[in-house]
Amino acid sequence: MNRKHEQVLDEIAHDAMRDKGLEPDFGPDVQRQLAGINGPARDSDPSVKDLRSLAWCSIDNDDSRDLDQLTWAETLPDGNIRVLVAVADVDAVVKKGTPIDRHAETNTTSVYTAAKVFSMLPEKLSFDLTSLNEGEERVAMIIDITVASDGSVVKGDVYRGLVQNKAKLAYDSVAAWLDGKADAPEALARVEGLEDNLRLQDRTADALRELRHEHGALDLETIEARPVIRDGQVVDLAQAQRNNARMLIEDFMIAANGVTARFLGDHKLPSIRRVVRSPERWDRIEKIAEELGERLPPDPDAPALEEFLRRRKKADPTRFPDLSLAIVKAMGAGEYVVEAAGAEPVGHFGLAVKDYTHSTAPNRRFPDLITHRMIKAALANAPQPYTFEELGALAEHCTKQEDAANKVERQVRKSAAAMMLGNRIGERFDGIVTGASAKGTWVRIFHPPVEGKVVHGAEGLDIGDRVKVKLVGADAERGFIDFVK
Repeated sequence: MNRKHEQVLDEIAHDAMRDKGLEPDFGPDVQRQLAGINGPARDSDPSVKDLRSLAWCSIDNDDSRDLDQLTWAETLPDGNIRVLVAVADVDAVVKKGTPIDRHAETNTTSVYTAAKVFSMLPEKLSFDLTSLNEGEERVAMIIDITVASDGSVVKGDVYRGLVQNKAKLAYDSVAAWLDGKADAPEALARVEGLEDNLRLQDRTADALRELRHEHGALDLETIEARPVIRDGQVVDLAQAQRNNARMLIEDFMIAANGVTARFLGDHKLPSIRRVVRSPERWDRIEKIAEELGERLPPDPDAPALEEFLRRRKKADPTRFPDLSLAIVKAMGAGEYVVEAAGAEPVGHFGLAVKDYTHSTAPNRRFPDLITHRMIKAALANAPQPYTFEELGALAEHCTKQEDAANKVERQVRKSAAAMMLGNRIGERFDGIVTGASAKGTWVRIFHPPVEGKVVHGAEGLDIGDRVKVKLVGADAERGFIDFVK
C-alpha cells in the first residue's frame, strides 16, 4: 500500500531540518523545564499598566494558534490617532539561558511545512501560555504609536501592560467585511465598539501605508502557495491573497518595529535591525523595466521603482505578482545586523524605512525575543542582557538559520508539488525565471504555482524572463522538479 503524502512529507521535513542545522524535536531538558511551567506569566510590578478593558483583537490566519499581537486605536483630542500594539511577552515565561531559550536560539524561528509546524517554542507555550488567546489575560509589551492624519508617526513609546484579547479574528473574513462584501464576523460583532475601532484602525493603516509609498515603499504582490492536504494526500496548492486586513496588520507592525528601534536608540542601547540593502541587481531591475517599455534611474531609487510598480499594477494586474517576484529575486534577501545607538542605519529598502527591528512575533522569531530583553533592560535601567559582540554573533546566526528554515520550507513545498505533478510529466507550462546563477536556473510555472530547475536549455535566461517549459521530472523524495526549455 502506498504511504500517504503527509507521512512522507513529515519524514522529508524532519530530515531537511537536521540537514540544514535545525533541531526538529525538543530534547528532554526542554521537556523537564516545560513540565514545571503551569500557567501564564503573572507580574505584580506596578509599572505594568492594566489595559484589559480595551477592545483588543487579534487578526491572523484562520488556522493560526500562536497569536503574537493585539491591536487597538483611539482618536485623540488633537485629531491624531493613537494606536496600541500589544505583543506577547514571551520572556516573562522563557528566561535567557534556560533549555527552552537555548532551543529557540538554536533554530531562531518556527518552520512551517506542509506536514508539520516545527515551533520555535513548545506548543504548550506558543499555542497557549505565551499566546494572546481570546478571553485570556496576558502580560504584554505595549508599543504606543501616535499617528498624524498624513500617516507620519509623531510619537512612540514602549512599556509593559496587562491585556485581554476580546476577539480572535481572521484575515479573509475581516477583509470581506471591511470591503462591504460580507457581514461582520460573529467574534467581531459581539464586542461593543469593535467594528468602529477596526474601521479606525483600517483608515490609520491606509495613511501609514500611503506615506511610506510616497517615500518609496514597494507595493509587491508575490504569490505564496501552500500545499493543501486532505485525508493525508496533497490535493492542491492554495494561494494566500493580500487584502485590507493583512495590510492593516503589516502596516501597524512596520510602525511598531520602527518605534521599538528608535526606543532602544533613545536609551543608548544597540539593537538587532532587520535590513534590506540597496538591490544587489539593480541592473537587472532596470532591464526588466526596459523590456516593459519603461526607464529607471541608473542607481537604486526606491520612489522611482515604486512608481514603476504602481503603473505596471494598473496596466497589467493579472501579471503583477510575476513582476513582483522578479523584482524580489533581483533585490536580494533581508538580513539581521547589529547597529550601535546613534549609528547611521542601513534601513530597509523595500519598506522605505530607516529604523526597523523585529519585535512583534516573539513566539516564532528569536530576534524579537532578544529585542524584548533589551527593552526590559531599558525600562528597568538595568545592564543590557547581551553585549554588542554577542548581538553581532546572534544577528549573523539568525540570518543563517532563517535562510536554513526557508530552504526547509521550500524543499517540503517542492516535494508536495512533485507529488501533485507526478502524473503530468511531458506537459508544457508557461512560467517566469526566478533564479539565474552559476548554480543553475529556476523557473516558476503559473498554474500550479510551482518552482523547478531548468536542466536543459537555460542558456541566456535571466530573472524575470517569461518562458515556456516542459516538465521532465518530479521526484517527491528529493523535492526535485525538472524542466527543459
